Amino acid sequence: MLNRIFLMGRLVADPELRQTPNGISVATFRIAVDRNYQNKASGERQTDFISCVAWRQTGEFISRYFSKGRMICVEGSLQSRNYEDKSGQKRTAYEVVVDQAYFADSRQGGSQGASYGDASYGGQGYGGQNYGGQNFQQPAPRFEEPQRGQSLSVGDFGGGGFEELDNDDGDLPF
Repeated sequence: MLNRIFLMGRLVADPELRQTPNGISVATFRIAVDRNYQNKASGERQTDFISCVAWRQTGEFISRYFSKGRMICVEGSLQSRNYEDKSGQKRTAYEVVVDQAYFADSRQGGSQGASYGDASYGGQGYGGQNYGGQNFQQPAPRFEEPQRGQSLSVGDFGGGGFEELDNDDGDLPF
């Protein structure tokens, strides 16, 4: 079975960060996601407002770097829960449990001039970007263009442990 969801939209309000009694961080927020089609009568797109919840570091990251109106892309799973409203009616709530969040727009006029690009955070690092003046970027391997007449070998590209075969007959193995 598969329960995976990817959504991109704008935050309806600032994320709300709270702590559970055990001290675990949880952020709740809603995003507005436009549908792919337009209403034939009015020519307008319908918008869905989707509730999301992010736990621990992902929730802290979202509440720290996202605010109302910012474009966000979330990856996670859909979860439903049943509850009883104030009038005694049984209801079902659906929400996305966010595993990873991505910046889907560039920060405009931010303090400290940090550029977010399409970086992400979901427990796998900061995506090699500069956040709030702290640089988490790993240097990319440099590739220099060869001079005219210079030949290149696999090692010139970082090779990754590849080497030329001595007995290569040129035939592919498939």
